[in-house]
Amino acid sequence: MRSGSWAILSCVLLAACATPARRGTVADAPRLLPWSEQIAVREAWLEKRHGMLLDMMHRHGVGMWIIVNEEFHDDPLTQFVAPPRPYAGNRDVFVFVDAGTEGLKRVALTGYSEAALKRFFELPAEGRTAREVLAELDARHQPKTIALGIGGKRGVTRSLTRDGYAFLVEALGAGAESRFVSAAPLIEEYLDTRLPEEHEHYRTLVALTEAVVKEAFSPEVVEPGKTTVGDVRRWLYDRLWELGVDTWFQPDLRVQRKGLTKTTSRGFLAPATEDVVIQRGDLLHVDFGITYMGLNSDWQKMAYVPLEGETDVPEGLKRALANTHALQDALMLRASRPGRSSADVYEQTMAEMKEKGIEAMVYSHPLGNQGHALGASIDFRSANRKEEPKLLREGSYIAIELNTATEVPEWDGQKVFVMMEDPAYLTAEGWKFFVPRQEAFYFLGRKGVTTRGAPLH
Repeated sequence: MRSGSWAILSCVLLAACATPARRGTVADAPRLLPWSEQIAVREAWLEKRHGMLLDMMHRHGVGMWIIVNEEFHDDPLTQFVAPPRPYAGNRDVFVFVDAGTEGLKRVALTGYSEAALKRFFELPAEGRTAREVLAELDARHQPKTIALGIGGKRGVTRSLTRDGYAFLVEALGAGAESRFVSAAPLIEEYLDTRLPEEHEHYRTLVALTEAVVKEAFSPEVVEPGKTTVGDVRRWLYDRLWELGVDTWFQPDLRVQRKGLTKTTSRGFLAPATEDVVIQRGDLLHVDFGITYMGLNSDWQKMAYVPLEGETDVPEGLKRALANTHALQDALMLRASRPGRSSADVYEQTMAEMKEKGIEAMVYSHPLGNQGHALGASIDFRSANRKEEPKLLREGSYIAIELNTATEVPEWDGQKVFVMMEDPAYLTAEGWKFFVPRQEAFYFLGRKGVTTRGAPLH
């Protein structure tokens, strides 16, 4: 009885999380797919990804690729190499083998039978152990290299646990350990390859992110002199719950104010503490992202809280925003092209900013299955570390993340940072936004009053 009751309750909770709810003022928020439809769409994507995998394995010299998923400690790759389901087996193993003339061999060693798995993988006969099947696959196909989630620089490329590694050594034999290699290059290409079918769903995700942020930065949510930074952050969490989506990082808010001393964190303007009360004359900034269908957005926008009697944003702040637009244009339209190195793009962009006298920072990063995804970053930190530059890949997604600092006369020459982050995709003509960029600050006038600046909806 207890087990059955929990099963029913779990189904109800999952349905509540997965079914998009609607309330509030965002009339242009896009419709999201129910969870069952999301799974069906993602399984269609998975079939296409598996169809590209053998060529990728050839390019990276991989004979066998093994992903080990531990109980309640999922490998971050699992939902992208196997059907997007919860995996609660003690240890689930997914194996891809270059079987020569037989093509790509896909084997799932999960210890239980599941209908979706049978569509994508061979399952061993009942009673056969994972150790036996792994040893047999290795003996039959004799892969020269066995790629594992080890040795990479990012969490998704070094995700194999110590005990998972020991299990593979035991199953394949000590002699196989000399053939273990890092799967990092293969993982990067696999996750950085965007499918054409993903595009419209990702556009939906970005449009939803924009709609939620516009609602958060509106008079319906922010009341100057009363609303705190913590209030807005909690509103964002609750809005995600109502929509049936998740986030991959906590939303941050920053507050710039005339005469307010700037605090920094890791070289950037620091997020405001939750007890900060939003006041008239403040310039607000939010860093926010949404997780939907195994994809992630990353989004930064800014809003101005007008002083009493103000009907528009001060000219000095408008010029500061224009500087950030100039930085976006330099990076996206003139410097970036498929096949160019990320280092060359960064250097050309910064050279243009120097020529124009704009104080700028660029820290753009790939997007996709992770919010901070794998691929070519256009980033000052990479340039400073003198890392080997990566080439831009047509079709890749990126967060155009950057800022400029501008002295504002209306704020007695105080420097104001205009920080923007917009998802974009790479074409032959450069990066293109999924939705139009912010052309003006969101303007937090009174409820029900139309104001100049940027429209709320």
